[in-house]
Amino acid sequence: MATADLGLVGLAVMGRNLALNLADHGYRVRVYNRTHSRTRDFLEGEAAGRPIEGAQDPGALAAGLARPRVVLLMVQAGPPVDAVIAQLLPHLEPGDVLVDGGNSRYQETERRVRELGEQGLHFIGMGVSGGEAGARHGPALMPGGDPEGWPRVREMFQAVAARVDGVPCCQWMGEGGAGHYVKMVHNGIEYGDMQLIAEAFQLLRQGLALDLERVAGLFREWNHGPLASYLVEITGEILAVREADGTPLVDRILDSAGQKGTGRWTAIDALGLGVPLTLIGEAVNARFLSALKEERREAARRLRSTGPVPRVDAQRYVRHVHDALYASRLVSYAQGFMLLRAAAEVHHWRLAFGDIALVWRGGCIIRSRFLDEIHAAFELNPGLRNLLLDDFFAEAVGAAEPGWRRALVLGVEAGIPLPATAAALSFLDGYRSETLPANLLQAQRDYFGAHGYQRVDRPPGERFHFDWAGDHQEHRVDA
Repeated sequence: MATADLGLVGLAVMGRNLALNLADHGYRVRVYNRTHSRTRDFLEGEAAGRPIEGAQDPGALAAGLARPRVVLLMVQAGPPVDAVIAQLLPHLEPGDVLVDGGNSRYQETERRVRELGEQGLHFIGMGVSGGEAGARHGPALMPGGDPEGWPRVREMFQAVAARVDGVPCCQWMGEGGAGHYVKMVHNGIEYGDMQLIAEAFQLLRQGLALDLERVAGLFREWNHGPLASYLVEITGEILAVREADGTPLVDRILDSAGQKGTGRWTAIDALGLGVPLTLIGEAVNARFLSALKEERREAARRLRSTGPVPRVDAQRYVRHVHDALYASRLVSYAQGFMLLRAAAEVHHWRLAFGDIALVWRGGCIIRSRFLDEIHAAFELNPGLRNLLLDDFFAEAVGAAEPGWRRALVLGVEAGIPLPATAAALSFLDGYRSETLPANLLQAQRDYFGAHGYQRVDRPPGERFHFDWAGDHQEHRVDA
C-alpha cells in the first residue's frame, strides 16, 4: 500500500466505520489500535480488500502517512486522548494535524489546541454525530480548533459527511473548543428531544389509553409532517417491535435511562453562562429520576395518585399531544441556540448559526425538518437573539399553543409527569412576559441582605435600599 492519506487510532464501532467510510471515498487509511488483535480482526474482516492497512504501534502509524500528517483519534474522551497524543508526539513534526473525533469536553480541546500549537502542531476537536450508521454512511461533523489545520482536512471530511441538497453536513465551527462545544449543545438538544418524545408516548398510551400499535402508527404518521425527524422515525419503528410471544419489546426494557454526561455538561455550562436552558435541564433531571427505580417502586405503593385518568376525546387529544411535542421541540432548539450565542460572545467564537443548522440537517441524531427554517432565520437575520422572535417560530408556537396547554392539563390531571413539555411552555410564558415577579424577589433580597434594587422610574444603574424593619426610609446606594 502506498503512503496513507490519514491515520486513525481507535477501532471501536465509530472508528471502524469511519475508516470504512473514508476508504469508500478513495482515501488510503492506516489504522492502529492499542489491542492489536482488534486491528488484525478488522483487517481480515470488514476492511479486507479495501485501501486500509494496520500499524503495530504509534511510530509505525506516523511513518506510513503522507506529510503533513493527519491523525484522527477515535478513543474514549478524557485521559485516553492525552495518552494517545503523548505516544504520537515523538513521531510527529510541525505542520501535522491531530483530530479528536470523540466526545471531549470543549475545555480540554481548548487546552490541547493551545499546548500542541506551541509545538507547531494543528489540533482540531471535531464533534461526530450519527452513531454507527452515520459513521459508516455519512455523519454530521462539527470541526473546530486551530484554523490552520482545517484546509488540510476539509476536503476529506466533507467527502465522507452526510449531504443534504448537495451541501456537506460538515462545516468549520470556529477556533478553540468551538467544534466540541457545538457537539455538546447538539447532545443537550438530543436529550431534550428524546425526553419530549417519551412524554408524548406516555400521554398517548397512558393518558389516552391508546394501544401500542396505534401509538406506533401515530409516530410513523407524524414523521411525514412538521415533526419529521430521525428520533420520531425510529420511535415508530421501536414501538412496532414484538417479542416472540407478542409482547412489545419496549415493555420489557427497564425504565432506567443511562447517560454519558454530555447532556449534563450542557446544563452545567448554561448555568455558568446564565442561560435559562430549562428544557434540557429537565431532560437531564428526568434521567436522574428514572435511575431511582427502587425508590420509585416504593413511592408508587405509598404515594398513590389522587384520582383516575380523566376521560377525554382521544381523537381530538391526539392532535393536542402532537402540537405539544412540536412546539416544545421548537423551544428546545431555540434554547440551544441561545446557549450557542452566549458561548460565542464569552469565548469570542465566530459561530455561524445558519451553518450549524445546515450541519445538523443530515447524518446526526437530531436531524429534523425544521432545521431548514432555522437556517433561513439566521440567513435573514444573522443577529437574531432568539429563534422564537423569527416569524416562522412565532407563528408555529402560536398555532400549537391551545393544544399544548390542553395536553399539559391532561397530564396533570392524570398524574403523568411532563417535566420537559411543561418547562418549554413555562419558558415561553416567561420569555414573552414584559413583567415578571422578579421585583418581589429583589425586594426580598434587599430585606434580608440589603442587596439593593433599581427602580423603574429612575435612570438605569441607580440603586436603592429600603430600611424595611427600621425607619421605613429609602436610601440611594452608591455604586
